[in-house]
Amino acid sequence: MLTMIFACDRNNAIGKDGDLPWRQSTDLQHFKRITLGGTIVMGRKTWDSLPGKLPGRRHLVMTRSERSDIETTSFDEVLRLAETNEIFIIGGGEIYQLFMPHIGRVHRTVIHCVVEDADTFAPEINSEIFSLISADFTTRADRDDYDMTFELFERNQ
Repeated sequence: MLTMIFACDRNNAIGKDGDLPWRQSTDLQHFKRITLGGTIVMGRKTWDSLPGKLPGRRHLVMTRSERSDIETTSFDEVLRLAETNEIFIIGGGEIYQLFMPHIGRVHRTVIHCVVEDADTFAPEINSEIFSLISADFTTRADRDDYDMTFELFERNQ
């Protein structure tokens, strides 16, 4: 199964100037809990924005260039892998759009803010295709910029 995971502001913004537009330690912990032990798929820009490999996960980067520093993959290879494994699509915007028609589950964290001049956005979640399974509001902790809501959507059968 293909599972998408992202955090966005109230307008679906996920990035600004090649980075996350907030600091949300609680959301990073949530991301880690969900993806630990799994395979994460991302585009080159998302890979370049990370501080390095995230422990306990297989990393696959979609890129047109040969890379020796990370395992690369293609769209078709990811779809094949998803037939027998849960694969987490972690960004960025173009990668989310590419895989959206094939996604079975979406973990979305809504960060309760609006990012000015955002330049990267997550795809809209169509309520005719996906159902909201749970929504858990969380008050910001000491290392968070904002309150947030953790949402889980599943594709309708």
